[in-house]
Amino acid sequence: MKIAMIGTGYVGLVSGTCLAEVGHQVTCVDLDENKISLLQDGVSPIYEPGIETYIRKNLEPQRLSFTTNLSKAMQDAEAVFIAVGTPEGEDGSADLRYVEAVAKSIGTSMTKDLLVVVKSTVPVGTCSIVEKIITSQNKLKRSPVIFEVISNPEFLKEGSAITDFMHPDRIVIGVKSNWGEEKARSIYKNFSDKIIVMNRKSSELTKYASNSMLAARISFMNELSELCENVGANIDDIRIGMGKDPRIGPKFLLAGPGYGGSCLPKDVIALMRTAEEKGVELSILKSVMNANSKQKKRLAKKVMSHFSSLKNTKIGIWGLAFKPGTDDVRESPAITLIQEITSAGGQVRVHDPEATTAFKKVIEEDKNITYCQNIYETLEGCNGLVLMTEWSDYLNPNWKKVESLLAEKVVFDFRNQYSSSELQDLGLQHVTVGS
Repeated sequence: MKIAMIGTGYVGLVSGTCLAEVGHQVTCVDLDENKISLLQDGVSPIYEPGIETYIRKNLEPQRLSFTTNLSKAMQDAEAVFIAVGTPEGEDGSADLRYVEAVAKSIGTSMTKDLLVVVKSTVPVGTCSIVEKIITSQNKLKRSPVIFEVISNPEFLKEGSAITDFMHPDRIVIGVKSNWGEEKARSIYKNFSDKIIVMNRKSSELTKYASNSMLAARISFMNELSELCENVGANIDDIRIGMGKDPRIGPKFLLAGPGYGGSCLPKDVIALMRTAEEKGVELSILKSVMNANSKQKKRLAKKVMSHFSSLKNTKIGIWGLAFKPGTDDVRESPAITLIQEITSAGGQVRVHDPEATTAFKKVIEEDKNITYCQNIYETLEGCNGLVLMTEWSDYLNPNWKKVESLLAEKVVFDFRNQYSSSELQDLGLQHVTVGS
């Protein structure tokens, strides 16, 4: 099938590239000429393991192409995906300006029967808005085009997005008619056993509900970790005990410095705003947001309270991305930690294998922040070490070297990754989350 993918951000680029990999002819569209130029040369503007290999593999046989010309991309296309950003508005609701602008362009450009797939994460009712916009443009044509707008939310995890797309646990599709369902099934014929069909509003809500549930699990474990520290329990032992219950399962039960990234924080807020507009109070989600913010600040205070004063104190930090496998630093707990330390007069030396450039774009230049090239350089002259992101680079450091570099022998392990006995044998104090 010939497909146009509008938007080459994280979702659009991964989805378009993977659809080409399974045999479709895909043209990805973006207004950013520099980004398109890079992609035409086989260079990905985002960090995602495996993405460049797939791009280059599908460029050569021309299953995948990139352009800034939407009308050209839609020539003879049977389906067009809307995969543009829906940034958080001032009130926390999803900003649909880019979705609406694309819908208008689609209505103007389409010339044949077309399936319009809303891939962006959007509030309930957005497909109806897109449909109305396209219809208004379609009416102006001498020969109106048959089209249907469907919902097809993405469930891609940064760092494993290629695997998630190629081996999905489910593909949710919200449709209005049998025609729309059949067209959608033909797109995903390689994954027919994973398709779940429902109405559009249910599909739109499924994405927000899923991410909000994950955020709730994380926040619950983080709150429980504080109780563990106060009563002498161990959150990791509790996690294992809970996870063996098949009604609960082991995933998303790791205590840590709080969730971040482009999805969970934004989607929780957007779902709350949708509920408020309908007069429904989602009190659990309010608590989830508060718990996440509290956890980020609580662990920052844990570092700060260890030292009598942060003036003339340097802290080494391993990890800036909100999770390993991505350069995404949006809502990263490392931001809160660094801002709290520097505001109190301390200095930080930081390292991340992929996210340094992105981090510099979201945090103001500060003489109290030093960006380092390797993990040991990060610790030079430091009073303590904080692990914020569980990159493999930090999994098995030379602890003797770490001990020799630290002025004060303390490791704040906020991913509960290291062995207390190993560190203690070397004279290093091991501070964890929830024990």
